[in-house]
Amino acid sequence: MSRRRAETLKRNFERYRRIHALMDKYGKDIINSDNFQMTREHIQHGSVTVNEHCRYVAIYSLILNKRLGLHCNLRDLIRGALLHDYFLYDWHDKEYLSQRKRFHGFHHPKTALRNADKEYQLTDIQRDIIVKHMFPLVITPPIYREAWVVTAADKYCSLMETLRIRKGHGKAIGNRAKIANSI
Repeated sequence: MSRRRAETLKRNFERYRRIHALMDKYGKDIINSDNFQMTREHIQHGSVTVNEHCRYVAIYSLILNKRLGLHCNLRDLIRGALLHDYFLYDWHDKEYLSQRKRFHGFHHPKTALRNADKEYQLTDIQRDIIVKHMFPLVITPPIYREAWVVTAADKYCSLMETLRIRKGHGKAIGNRAKIANSI
């Protein structure tokens, strides 16, 4: 292995270690909660569960924040990303969808916010992330930079999952899936 390759691997490992530590520090209570664990039972896009999707959005939000030098509040960024799709139902269920008139994309941000508000003390930034992450489908744009970052990360992750460019984000991005699953 070349020296350059070894240095790249070391930098990547350190980045993933920092991400893991931040997710653990700011989101451990959410990740370990019964309701968040229940999201493993529901598919979000392609073959990716809601649980995986929310964790990937949190990870990509951290990466995007760092690369763009936005200096977001990391606690709000992580918690908002983890809770942005906290709607707690299977949106593919035809019976449920007929009751909601099949407008999941329009309704789920408010449902996620109601569910998250019942369990967690949310900040204004976290509320903005959750309720506006579907912009421009929901017409009110985010106010806070953290909400813009999560919205962008959500669009990216959703696209990759929907196009099935990667299953669980594993092949295309190396070990991120393994790291995300260990968080």
